[in-house]
Amino acid sequence: MGLFSAILGAPLAPLKGTVWVAEQVHSEAEKRYYDPSAIRRQLEEVSAAKDSGAISDEEADKLERDLVARLLESTRRRKSKENP
Repeated sequence: MGLFSAILGAPLAPLKGTVWVAEQVHSEAEKRYYDPSAIRRQLEEVSAAKDSGAISDEEADKLERDLVARLLESTRRRKSKENP
């Protein structure tokens, strides 16, 4: 059975490889997007930009809300991995 499935599955090998690579890229992108230290660094950058006048208070508030939401989601994801 293994030989037949290998022969029949051979044409799909490039597709399977592409899907695997896409899954790996997606996983790494999520890790970076929800990395708490990166989010905190971005919050500090927003605060510095607001203090220097590079962005308005309204823009800073929106960015901060989005970053805090990501940080909360990061915490939720970590807890769900620890307690499946």
